Amino acid sequence: MSINFKNTEVSGAFALMDSLINHGVSCIFGYPGGAILPIYDELYKWEKNRLVKHILCRHEQGAAHAADGYARSNGKVGVCFATSGPGATNLVSGIATAQMDSVPIVLVTGQVARPFIGTDAFQEVDIFGITLPIVKHSYVVRDPRNMSRIVAEAFYIATHGRPGPVLIDIPKDVGLEKFLYNPTGLGQVNLTGCRPILPPKSKHIFKIIQLIKESSQPLLYVGGGAITSGAHKLVQQLSSIFQIPVTTTLMGKGIVDENSDLSLGMLGMHGTAYANFAVSECDLLIALGARFDDRVTGKLDEFACNAQVIHVDIDPAELGKNRVPQIAVVGDIKTVLTEIIKQITLDKPYLSMLDQTRSWKERIHAWKNQYSLLVPKNTSVLSPQEVLVNLSKSQPKAYYTTDVGQHQMWAAQFLNAMPRHWMSSSGLGTMGYGLPAAIGVQIAHPDDMVICITGDASFQMNLQELATISQYNLPIKIIIINNGWQGMVRQWQQAFYEERYSHSNMEKGSPDFVHLARSFGIPGLDLELRADMHRVLDVFFSHNGPCLLDCKVNQEENCYPMVAPGKSNSQMIGIVKNFKNTSYSIK
Repeated sequence: MSINFKNTEVSGAFALMDSLINHGVSCIFGYPGGAILPIYDELYKWEKNRLVKHILCRHEQGAAHAADGYARSNGKVGVCFATSGPGATNLVSGIATAQMDSVPIVLVTGQVARPFIGTDAFQEVDIFGITLPIVKHSYVVRDPRNMSRIVAEAFYIATHGRPGPVLIDIPKDVGLEKFLYNPTGLGQVNLTGCRPILPPKSKHIFKIIQLIKESSQPLLYVGGGAITSGAHKLVQQLSSIFQIPVTTTLMGKGIVDENSDLSLGMLGMHGTAYANFAVSECDLLIALGARFDDRVTGKLDEFACNAQVIHVDIDPAELGKNRVPQIAVVGDIKTVLTEIIKQITLDKPYLSMLDQTRSWKERIHAWKNQYSLLVPKNTSVLSPQEVLVNLSKSQPKAYYTTDVGQHQMWAAQFLNAMPRHWMSSSGLGTMGYGLPAAIGVQIAHPDDMVICITGDASFQMNLQELATISQYNLPIKIIIINNGWQGMVRQWQQAFYEERYSHSNMEKGSPDFVHLARSFGIPGLDLELRADMHRVLDVFFSHNGPCLLDCKVNQEENCYPMVAPGKSNSQMIGIVKNFKNTSYSIK
């Protein structure tokens, strides 16, 4: 469309909208305000011509999280608008969330007019400076002639290499100023600072294959980089060829079918016991798009201490940052795995090695039997684990978003998600993420089931987004795991602070969530007794539009296994060997 307007006099706001459309933007999440009104006025015309759709969120943080959920679930760049001052600062948690989890979003903020910058004008704030530590890059557009180029660069930077958020701050008068338009098109960006992603060197591929051949207890440790790369089929193929067990980070969830024999689920602080034992005993750790963060490693010097390490990541800064590998490869996971599999399929002798991990798999199988995830079910009181087990069975193809806390860890343990069907604030741990993220996911996938799993404390962080769900009649299903506490805080206070429950109880002042949802025009249901679970879930999922389910679960239930701070992954709290009590069933 830009070619029709070349050398035509347009405004900076027009150039912004035209550039966004030319980069494939079909949906924008945002909230208007004074400094960004010229852009919203231009947006009105483009939306009227059905060239783009704007989703009005009820808080700028919600808009940022919605753009984040949109990007995670479909791999495209999420776009968010906000005004200057408090509008811009309200984005900060959303920007930091996207930065920590490597999510490509472009955030456009309004700014006071150029003559007023630096004068402490009404709603002026240096959002460029405030967000410098939490963005991949940022711009202040001081000349509308640069608008098209900056947008093109922003999209390139957001998606090149390790993805991340990019901020574009636009003074009000820049949006209004007219100029002769000469747009920068797709593929016309030349940024010397963005190094090309080179294919892996052959010597590294051969060394990786050799280490795999020499290993009898290998383990694939897979993170979000493999999801971003779209490498799930290749990870499964490599695992299958050499019969290598797979464990994932919270970000890597969905890379393999967790019901398969070779899947160990998530590792780390609340990972499965068998995944943590496996990483402690393996002799070769193959890290793919993972960053050895503290919630995974526990006591770092005891993490995979008997293993040689292969680390593949697109970000060279991650290689050797926390753990020095024997082989470090900078590259796209999909490209590297393609080369590995290409070489090993040419190497016929690999077929004779398929049994080399037999005894290793037998040990892991024994751990799975001895230390399985347990689901309380001998009481009339509802257990959160049982709700999630039933959810996973009944909605295997759903897109899931979560908030942060116990419910998040239970969901990670018991849900079996597909690639790009799992959205959770992992690095930053942002309460209030789940509900607005579900909005972005539902916009990206309007015909699919989207389920937000949240806690009663997390839900109250951004419950205003129920209005957005209601306005656009988004058929999101919201499940509140309601234990009346900030659940993970309570668990830590019980375990490490001698049961001093300082300000973690949420019962006083909490709303009736069902009536709250109904006040927004969204049906709500209560679930309290185990005997009612299947009936209520059937009604809940049969509803054609949005619906909220308030699950009142056992208040004293803790999330296990758990690796205490400063302990190694093999030293877990809450694991039970050879458990035979009929009050529990095994996943």
